Amino acid sequence: MLQVLNPATEEPVAAVPAATPADVDAAVARAAAAQRGWAAAAPADRARLLRRFAAVVDDHVEELARLEVTEAGHTIGNARWEAGNVRDLLDFSAGGVERLNGRQIPVAGGLDVTILEPLGVVGVIAPWNFPMPIAAWATAPALAAGNAVLLKPAENTPLTALRLAELALEAGLPEGLFQVLPGTGPVAGNALVEHPGVAKIVFTGSTGVGKSIMAKCADQVKRVTLELGGKSPNIVFADADLEAAAAATPMSFLDNSGQDCCARTRILVQRSAYDRFMELLTPAIEEIVVGDPADERTQMGPLISRAQLDRVRAYVTDDLPGIRGKAPEGPGFWFPPTVLTGVSEDAPCAVEEVFGPVAVVLPFEDEADAIRLANATEYGLSGSIWTRNVGRALRASRGVRAGNLSVNSHSSVRYWTPFGGYRQSGLGRELGPDALTAFTETKNVFISTEGPAL
Repeated sequence: MLQVLNPATEEPVAAVPAATPADVDAAVARAAAAQRGWAAAAPADRARLLRRFAAVVDDHVEELARLEVTEAGHTIGNARWEAGNVRDLLDFSAGGVERLNGRQIPVAGGLDVTILEPLGVVGVIAPWNFPMPIAAWATAPALAAGNAVLLKPAENTPLTALRLAELALEAGLPEGLFQVLPGTGPVAGNALVEHPGVAKIVFTGSTGVGKSIMAKCADQVKRVTLELGGKSPNIVFADADLEAAAAATPMSFLDNSGQDCCARTRILVQRSAYDRFMELLTPAIEEIVVGDPADERTQMGPLISRAQLDRVRAYVTDDLPGIRGKAPEGPGFWFPPTVLTGVSEDAPCAVEEVFGPVAVVLPFEDEADAIRLANATEYGLSGSIWTRNVGRALRASRGVRAGNLSVNSHSSVRYWTPFGGYRQSGLGRELGPDALTAFTETKNVFISTEGPAL
């Protein structure tokens, strides 16, 4: 059994049976059978059912959000957005079903066309930091492209995934088409990755686990999409609107308690603006409201688990200078908002993914130095650039080696634009206008027009 704890209270809230390899094997068989009928259905019928699924999710947004607060410790505002994002992803993907077009390619002697066909059964291994939306990033387009989906949620956040599977059936999706397999990574996750009946794996999580999954998929030449770690820069040039940059900085790394691969945990500030920026940032950090995630006023909740709390604590020693906010005492996995200063650019807290509410501030001299620092990690997922100079914004955007950049904002993810990382932040892209094609095979068909005249 998987024990689900409330991160804000440490109280158990549910126990969920953990899937075994035999469970995975049976689920693959059910999924394969359901997928054949689903792929043969008229595109309009698939689209209609996905829109119905979106409507049912919309009817249960508040219920799903409350589950997310309970199992993941997300603030209620964030959790409502996440449930709404599942709805929106289903709607967006449904719109692509009837537009999943092949091409007609000019050739001599006949007609050449390409056909996009579904892969079959897709395995999705979702993380605990954003259980609902990240699961939907793969599930919605995979279903829309005509595949079946087996979703393995993280061990400590299975409740919203299980409820979404129930809502899919309520909406009329075929039995077996979308199944949820709660379980541990080494057992259920590994069985899903190694199963010959699973055509593709989509994994979001740590870089180390992603490498292991990629190696296992290679044995079967199995397709894989990986969204892995990050250590994203927040570059503030001296000509930026410093007040706006400082006001936006706290939630750029404190959202979801810093448990976000896109968190801007490396704050790079041009030296000539450093003192003024820190004057503005200090009160902004100290005023962040940390507490009960079910309270509408709360801006930051707890970390997910005791293990994650211990991990974050290991990066922050009492002798490190910086800004510390406030956090509740007593039960719960609480850690205060923290900005470290005076650390070297190669310190562990400056280059490794802490995955908690901790950022470092590093000064830089000029554009070249800013880009050097921004690229001085093994990751390349996201980042922000603050400047009033359009030319500088474009130069820096070309120079920073990351898949998702924002200028004068901290936006990273929109379901209608592509998302993914460079280097050890991942492989492949999710979301955006091409999301469905990532779950298809391209078949080329040539039809000869040469022969005897009739």
